Amino acid sequence: MKMTKVVPFAMSALLLGGAIGAPTASANEGEAVVNAETSVQQVQPTFIKVTGTVENVDVRENGTYYTVIDGDNTNIVIANKESLIFDNTGKEVKPQKGDKVSAYSYAKKPMLAIYPPQYNPEVIIVETEAMGSVEVDFFNKDLIDTDNNLKLNVGEDTKLVSASGKDVKLDDLKEQHLAVFYTIATMSIPAQTPPSKVIVLDTIEKEEPVVEVDLEPTPEPAPSDSAVQEIIKKDFYEVEGTKMVPLRLIAEELGFKVEVTPKGAIVSKGAVSYTITRGQKEYGYNKALRQFKVAPALLEAGKTYVPVELVEELMK
Repeated sequence: MKMTKVVPFAMSALLLGGAIGAPTASANEGEAVVNAETSVQQVQPTFIKVTGTVENVDVRENGTYYTVIDGDNTNIVIANKESLIFDNTGKEVKPQKGDKVSAYSYAKKPMLAIYPPQYNPEVIIVETEAMGSVEVDFFNKDLIDTDNNLKLNVGEDTKLVSASGKDVKLDDLKEQHLAVFYTIATMSIPAQTPPSKVIVLDTIEKEEPVVEVDLEPTPEPAPSDSAVQEIIKKDFYEVEGTKMVPLRLIAEELGFKVEVTPKGAIVSKGAVSYTITRGQKEYGYNKALRQFKVAPALLEAGKTYVPVELVEELMK
């Protein structure tokens, strides 16, 4: 891919996406919904788990589309260069037709309203007959998952890595989304295991706390076309002949709300909403699908760049 930066910004490596699947779906950290009838707290899942047998493999420009069948349910699992794909022993593999798979997508990631459902999982696990289990979940400071099912006893033989390629130490596992590979566990509650491999899913961005302020809303300033053009002039890349510009800076200048997601952002104002996913040419416009010439990408640390054509849409 030909890519040229026109202004002297430091280039950052594109983050690896994804993570690793587990045989049991996990729960979302600390977010609970109270059932009015039972007054019992039910925690929302951290990851949405899709399981089944690969019926078809369709290799496309933006990724590989796996048709996964489970009884009467059909799902499309999309793997791209950011996806982490392993078998249940921790070995990197490529799913093939006939393989049984489990795919784990971060539950707070936006989904397109399309049938059959499409998922861009952080983790895909190919289930084999070899001994080995996987759990993907948020683990607290004591390295216990959100359902109190599993506690990690990390030892010298445990391989520690991260999805982004950073060096990992024991303390880096605490209060993080993890993919854990293990073979044995105690019968206690929670079960305890010496994992063989742990991957920190540090490409899942932590959400900033929402602060509610009871004030009268202030009118939004009118968008400044000249300010937008100044941003484009000073901060852009050329990727495969397409000018790529910083999404958040321009969207907020035009009065849009930008909500960060694990692999992109949701840009909205009033009844208009765009769902942008890094590494995918397809993007959501309200409930419709549209397509860029070049996929959005994390070309600098913390900055998602999109084709300049999107700016024309935002300015309408």
